[in-house]
Amino acid sequence: MSTAAPELTSTSYAVLGLLALRPWGTYELARQMERSLDHFWPRAQSKVYEEPKKLVANGLARARVEAVGRRSRTVYSITAKGRRALARWTEAPGAGPSLEFEALLKLFFTDQSSKAAALSNVAATRAWAEASNQENVQFARSYLQDGGPFPDRLAHIVLIGRFLTELADMVGRWSEWAQHEIEAWPDDGAREPDREFLRAVASRGDGVEP
Repeated sequence: MSTAAPELTSTSYAVLGLLALRPWGTYELARQMERSLDHFWPRAQSKVYEEPKKLVANGLARARVEAVGRRSRTVYSITAKGRRALARWTEAPGAGPSLEFEALLKLFFTDQSSKAAALSNVAATRAWAEASNQENVQFARSYLQDGGPFPDRLAHIVLIGRFLTELADMVGRWSEWAQHEIEAWPDDGAREPDREFLRAVASRGDGVEP
C-alpha cells in the first residue's frame, strides 16, 4: 500500500530554496534560516529539521550520510525535480504580510490599564526598531566588505534588506509619534482622537492625497 508524500508548505519551499544554493546539513540549514530568513519568515528550529525529510519524500531533495570524525551527519541537496518545483512556486504570487506584533496588541488594550502601560509598550517598540537597525547596519557593513556567503545573490539580498530597513525606520518614526501623542493624553478621563488623521485616510478613497 503506497503512502502519500507529506504536503509541502511555504516553509518547505524556503528550505528548498536554500538547498538550491548549496548542500546543507540540518543544523547548517537551521542556522542559515535564522541568519537569512528569520526576519521575515521566522520558524521554530524543530520545524526546519522536519522539512528536508519531506522534500526527500517528495523527490525534491536527496540525502547522503557523511562521516564527521567519529560521527555521521546527513547532508541534503536539491534534485532537478526540486529546482523545477522551486521555480514554479516562486512564479505564483505570494500573499502579503501577516503582522504579529505583541506590543501593538497590548497597546490596543491599555485603556484597560494605564497611560504608563501605553508608554511602556511604545518604548519597547522603539527599542525593537533601534535594535533591528543596528543589526541592519552590521549586515550592510559585512556585505560591503566581502559580499557575504553568496555575493552573486547580493542584488536579491538588497531588495529584502531595503524592505526590512525601511520597516524598522517606519516603526521607529511611528514610536516617536506615538510617544508624543500618548504623553499629551490626560492621566485619566476622555482622550480626544486624531480626527484629522481619520479624515486624511478617508480622503484617499476620493483619490485625494492627505
